[in-house]
Formats: sequence, structure tokens, C-alpha cells
Amino acid sequence: MANEVRQHQRGAAMTAGGSTGPGHMLRLIRSGEAVTRRELQEVLGLSRSTVVHRLDVLLDAGWVKESGVESSTGGRPPTRLEFDEGHAVVLTADLDTTHARAAVLDLGGRPLAESTAALRVADGPVPVLDRVAEWFRTLLAEAGRGADEVCGIGLSVPGPIDFPSGRPVLPPIMPGWDAFPIREHLRQHFDVDVLVDNDANLMALGEHAAGYPDCPTFALVKVSTGIGAGAIVGGSVLRGIDGGEGDIGHIRMNGADADAALCQCGGYGCLAALASGGALARALTELGVPTASGSGVREHLRAGQPDAVRLSRAAGQRVGEVLTTVVSLLNPGVLMIAGDLAEPNFVTGMREVLYKRALPRITRHLDVVTGLLGEHAGLRGAGHLVVDHLYAPAQADARLRKGAGA
Repeated sequence: MANEVRQHQRGAAMTAGGSTGPGHMLRLIRSGEAVTRRELQEVLGLSRSTVVHRLDVLLDAGWVKESGVESSTGGRPPTRLEFDEGHAVVLTADLDTTHARAAVLDLGGRPLAESTAALRVADGPVPVLDRVAEWFRTLLAEAGRGADEVCGIGLSVPGPIDFPSGRPVLPPIMPGWDAFPIREHLRQHFDVDVLVDNDANLMALGEHAAGYPDCPTFALVKVSTGIGAGAIVGGSVLRGIDGGEGDIGHIRMNGADADAALCQCGGYGCLAALASGGALARALTELGVPTASGSGVREHLRAGQPDAVRLSRAAGQRVGEVLTTVVSLLNPGVLMIAGDLAEPNFVTGMREVLYKRALPRITRHLDVVTGLLGEHAGLRGAGHLVVDHLYAPAQADARLRKGAGA
């Protein structure tokens, strides 16, 4: 009889909606706003028995664990509660034009296994995604985790994404990917939630969480084979109608050189055709310095190759023209430059134009920085996206109800 009563109470806890269900309690614990039973009572205004019943749901699911005690002003010290970041894993992959990275992360974003290998996004969605799924299986074995421990997959791609559907939208450097059902294809390999987003968005999400979580408006510009931007406003990724937000690489520029610059999108004069890593690679090759891609430009810059240094600074100036508008529109606290050209010469050229053309009021509190996470930013951002989605209050309550039914 006692067990039946206990099961009934837990069922009631899981069906409780609104702002006091188990999912909302989990949010409070994850954020540190309430980390003991008494604090949960005080914040939620619930009785002790109700808090205990709903907290038992989280404890039994393995999502929350008890970890030591808090300091006490008298009486028995309260037990501290925390989100168990090891109870499941997230699979993440970051696709670039000629290579890709994949990782198994715990729920705190720490890599348990990771690999990088050549993989051409131009080979098309089916062979690329099937290869990524193979990597995931290998990495799970390396991490000593099973497929049944995977709670979700996060994928970063170098092109515009319609976020609600997870499908690419006319991606210029991803032939054959337009409108491809990425989520549905990956779910044939792993039957879990799959979230897909643009690489710049996920890099912005990862870098913001890692180094600037208190910055209310954060902008990141990735300059590699192409050029794209991502912005975090009020803690959330800024998204447009169908994935076109941040696609600054296809803003048309003025000048004789722009009129002759053919972009991969088919147009002339795009910023990416003039100032991306791919554009600099072509310019260096024409000058007798063979360079295959943006990563090759990066290697020349590290070696101090004079033409690469000159072209990088000029590219920074071109990008600065566009970023003047971006900064004036968003008024961010941090502007981060990431990707192959995130180096001093490019940043110097960009700053020269940006600070000359933007109002001092717009830039007086602006920090222009380069990335903290390097090549791991996209993976971290993808993991962060999945965890925030799966453990948000409404989604967490739905998953708990589904688990209870099973």
C-alpha cells in the first residue's frame, strides 16, 4: 500500500505543469538559484512534502544527485543538490568544408572522446552523415559509454539552417544539402533528439557560455572558407525567419575589385568573395604562393609570409566595413573574431575601419577579442544547445512523463 501511495505521489509530481514541476526544479538546481530542499521550498512557495515528491522524480531519473552538505547556521546541515552531468552523454559533430570533428561530451560539455578527420561536405549529405554516425559509434566505445546513454545529438554545419526543421536552406558551399532531412537521417542511426544549427551560431553559443556568460549581447564572426556571424542576445541565439541570420558573407560590396569577384553563391562582389579565407587562398595562389584553403592561409600567417600578412590586414578592413553596421545595430559588449583568420593582422585591419566609422558611443564599451575555445567552439556549442533543450522545464517534464509511462 505504501508503495502504491508513493507511486501515485510521483505520478502527480510529473504531471504537475506550470512553473513548479520537476523540470522547473531542475532549472533552479542547474542555475544554482536553489540547491537544497529548503531553498526549493522558499523559491517555489511549496510545502516540504510536495518538494520532496517532485524532487524524488529527478533523483530516481538520475538527473540530480546529492553531493555533500551546505554550511549551517544551526541544526542539521542541509544536503546540497546538483545536476548529475555524468548520467548521460551528448554526441556532437562540427562539419567544415574539408574536414570534420566529432566528440562524445558529458552534460557539462567536457569531452570524453574526440576525433578530427578529413571529410568533404561537398560529397553530399548521405555519405557525410553516415560517416559521422560511424565515428560516433567508435567514440562511444573509446569513452566506455553505450548507445543507450546517448540523450541527444548536436550538429554544426557551414551553411544556413532552418532551425525548426533542422534542414539546410540553399547553402552556398554545401552542394546537394538543400532541404535535406538531417535530423531524420541521423535518427536512423541513433533514436534520440537531433538539433542542427549553423556553425557560427553554435560557435557563438559555445564561446559565450565558456567565457562571457554574463554578457547580455555577444557577437561572433567566423572567417574561414566563408564568413558568417552568430549573436547571443539575452542568453539565446538570435535567429531569423529561415536561417538567414548572420549570413554577412553575402553582403554585396562596392568597388572595381568587388565587381569582378565571383562568389560561390553565384553572385559578384560578396564579402566572402573578397575577404574570406577561401578568397585569400585564391589570391595567394595567383601570386605564386600555392594555398588550398583558409587553413592554408592560417599556416602562411603563422609563418609570417609577407603576402599573406598584407592580404589578411586588407581583408580585415573589408570585414570591418560590414561590422560597423552589425555593431551599430546590436551594440554588443563583446565582438569575437574566430576561424582561420582570427589572428592579429586581420583583427588590426578590422579595428582600423570599425573604430573609425562607428560612433564612439557604440564602441566605448566594446571588447574586440579572438576565440577562447579554438577548434572546439562548435562542438561545445552543439553540446550546450542539446543539453539546454532537453533539460528545459517543459521538455524535461515531457521526458519524465514518457519515462514514467515506459
